[in-house]
Amino acid sequence: MGKTRGRRIEAKTKSLVLKLIFEASANGCRLKVACFDLGINFKTFIRWKDNLDDKRKGPISVPKNKLKEEEKNKMIEVATSKDYMDVSPHIIVAKLADQGIYIASESSFYKVLREEKLLEHRGKSKAPSKRRPEALVANKPNQIWSWDITYMKSNIRGQFFYLYLFMDIFSRKIVGYNVFENESMENSSNLFEMTAINENIEKGELVLHADNGGPMKGATMLATLDKLGVASSFSRPRVSDDNPFSESLFKTLKYVPHYPNHFDSLEDTKQWVMKFVDWYNNHHLHSGIKFVTPSDRHQGSDIEILKNRHQVYLEAKEKNPERWKNRQVRNWSRIEEVHLNHVQGRMRVV
Repeated sequence: MGKTRGRRIEAKTKSLVLKLIFEASANGCRLKVACFDLGINFKTFIRWKDNLDDKRKGPISVPKNKLKEEEKNKMIEVATSKDYMDVSPHIIVAKLADQGIYIASESSFYKVLREEKLLEHRGKSKAPSKRRPEALVANKPNQIWSWDITYMKSNIRGQFFYLYLFMDIFSRKIVGYNVFENESMENSSNLFEMTAINENIEKGELVLHADNGGPMKGATMLATLDKLGVASSFSRPRVSDDNPFSESLFKTLKYVPHYPNHFDSLEDTKQWVMKFVDWYNNHHLHSGIKFVTPSDRHQGSDIEILKNRHQVYLEAKEKNPERWKNRQVRNWSRIEEVHLNHVQGRMRVV
């Protein structure tokens, strides 16, 4: 039978259980053993033996905030539609709010999808782990950039193309990138200088964080940083997750559904990366910045977007206040600070 705690069981089922227990007892089995085998507590057996009626007090009416059947059907319809079938409830409610639509909360979406066995982890990756304590803090764009290099397989075994990528940790926007056939500090130096000029970076306003690789700490790269008045910040040696924002971005890049097994040429690689950057900056609703696009946050457009979402939720609460009884609507307030982590609470800044 399984555990009976908290469950309401019909009288005829109780009668059948009692009959089986008494039959087992008549054949020499102890009552407690028979109860254990059937998955019920011995005290439950005693209570059922005296009275089959369930005397527990419970709700006598349907809760006012209970989801209606048509609402559940609408949630399932939306979640399985072409536009939303491959995204999480987090993104579904954000996109609906941007259209001025409120169906239900994220938790309700998860509950209904779980009941219908429509909820599962669809990506190839594991769930993200918690980040470490914060150190450097950015409260606007172009204060802290993170950058790294990742390999991209060519169609020749053992040969790779190298993606150099700079991102702003406050907005998560990819501010500069290029693909090369080799790793060198000259490539990183030239790309960074061009990116800094495009973003109008002034002396003394930017910290550039990277790991301890040669292209990051080479004399040419450091000389460029010094010339532009950019402070440099480095991860601990051989600790890749001291650079969490770039690592997370590369994980996103390599787990998108259309990421190829290999690239046929340098030009093909550049074309693919260009399309990815356009999607990531201008269409991807980033979970770390309240499900707005990096470009919207970089430009400050996210302020109005999040304000409108908050208004949609307030109006939904007014229409059905029972669902928000004793609690507030979802927090759509802007994340004003973004931290760069270090396990010991300090980040060495040169």
